[in-house]
Amino acid sequence: MSAGHSVATTFEKAASEGRGTLVGYLPAGFPSREGSIAAAKAMAEAGCDVIEVGLPYTDPLMDGPTIQDAVHQALVGGARVADVFDTVEAIAATGVPTLVMTYWNPVDRYGVDAFARDLASAGGSGLITPDLTPEEGGTWLAAADQHDLDRVFLVALSSTDERLAKITEVCRGFVYAASVMGVTGARSAVDTGAARLVERTRKAMAPGSRLPIGLGLGVSNGVQAAEVAAFSDGVIVGSAFIRRLLDAPSPEEGLKSIRELTAELAAGVRRQGVLDGTRS
Repeated sequence: MSAGHSVATTFEKAASEGRGTLVGYLPAGFPSREGSIAAAKAMAEAGCDVIEVGLPYTDPLMDGPTIQDAVHQALVGGARVADVFDTVEAIAATGVPTLVMTYWNPVDRYGVDAFARDLASAGGSGLITPDLTPEEGGTWLAAADQHDLDRVFLVALSSTDERLAKITEVCRGFVYAASVMGVTGARSAVDTGAARLVERTRKAMAPGSRLPIGLGLGVSNGVQAAEVAAFSDGVIVGSAFIRRLLDAPSPEEGLKSIRELTAELAAGVRRQGVLDGTRS
């Protein structure tokens, strides 16, 4: 099985078990180069099915304050693109599908084909590109095909049905549904528009397409994870993991807290399938 197909396989396996897929995000280089690898491995061991590695960027306009704080720490610590590939390689070696989430400018500067080549070489499964549109993504689509990488684009509450169809057509691996208008960040309740966005995205897909949908909402606990997993194929969590590391009095306590949160979220995405029977 090639790296580029492992994300879809992971979603399929979770669905066959009657549960949602848990996707965890952390920026490379936070809280340190080795610390980010240790934290991501802890997340994988404790129940994350897929890991997103964030590429630290100087102008993270689409991220909330928690992620911005982590990215700033990573940049101050000297995080570079090479560290992202090293982080991907270390996590992917555990067998957990690993994607890079990045704004487009760093990929463009690095060279699109070179980035795809080096990501694939590191064992990465693909890219999540929040600020890239299908119309501007021709070079990336070609490079992804050449190197067998997933390409994950974002849909939002504001996306029209026509837009949803265009975006899902070019996605591979899964579709990233961002249901909170504006910046990301943990929230105390599930957005009432989230289920509708997932439903509209599914309806917009080409006939016969079973591309899974991962929802990034601001989930921060197991109860919210269960609620989201009742209607979405995947639950994407980032800020809550970062907050655990930011608040920890020591690296050891941070890893312990990360494991505890992952276990709670993993139980949440599993509990929903048993409770409501909505997942086929």
